[in-house]
Amino acid sequence: MTDLKYSVLISVYSKASARELTEAVNSMLEQTLPTDNIVLVEDGPLTPELDSAIDDLISRSGDIIDIVKLPVNQGLGIALNEGLARCRHDLVARMDSDDISVKTRCEKQIAFIEKHPDIDIVSSSIMEFRTASTEEELCASPLPGYSIGSVTGRRDVPISDDQIRIFSKKRTPFNHPAVIFRKSAVINAGGYSEEYHLFEDYHLWVRMLKAGSKGANLDEALVYMRTADDTYARRGGKKYARDLLSFHKWLRSIGWSTRRDYITGALPHALVCRMPGWMRRGVYKLLR
Repeated sequence: MTDLKYSVLISVYSKASARELTEAVNSMLEQTLPTDNIVLVEDGPLTPELDSAIDDLISRSGDIIDIVKLPVNQGLGIALNEGLARCRHDLVARMDSDDISVKTRCEKQIAFIEKHPDIDIVSSSIMEFRTASTEEELCASPLPGYSIGSVTGRRDVPISDDQIRIFSKKRTPFNHPAVIFRKSAVINAGGYSEEYHLFEDYHLWVRMLKAGSKGANLDEALVYMRTADDTYARRGGKKYARDLLSFHKWLRSIGWSTRRDYITGALPHALVCRMPGWMRRGVYKLLR
């Protein structure tokens, strides 16, 4: 067993589900390579249900969970920076408040980092799923005890650093709910930013790669990412397309991508964003 230790970084806000947050944190408490430091950022006041769920998690886990309370909602980038400052270890596992990690996730990722000390960021494939709505679905969950219903797809990402750099010119090269990174490398790249809303993670990954960090992805699904009926609606629309194009113009402005990348990557993606939801759903499934 490795001697390397890691922190877990989670941000939650008032619209989150108490049950889903409990499952997300439980999945990190049950890792085969346990952590001694989960930093949970409360991004603004929460609901009574979330407060109760967090109190229960703390009562069951002792001093493992470190709560960071922000007086008002600051947005994901700022919340994660506040939490990152409280992480006790250089290796940090990101976790969303509604996703579920398989029990061996951190053990496998940390072992990879230990074997490849030049790697600053590693994620994995993920499985997308819908919340179980019946007792039958709960009993059939691939992770017993978790509300995983129908699996709707698998999201793979490039494996090697060279492939990641090429891929990142058009699309995000890491599955953010499955990332483990070095805190020092994130800070060296300037930390999280709110400059590009909904692209906070992608923005950080590119700045890290540009600053010299190396990345990798494991060709195994180590996280189950929750999706909802409005997932494809949130990945589209006029504003989303405009924000996407603005982000890709930034990629060009720093010399990370080319005009060709913009024409063959960003513009087609923006067109998909303007499609009706049912059509966009089909395109995303085809790309998966």
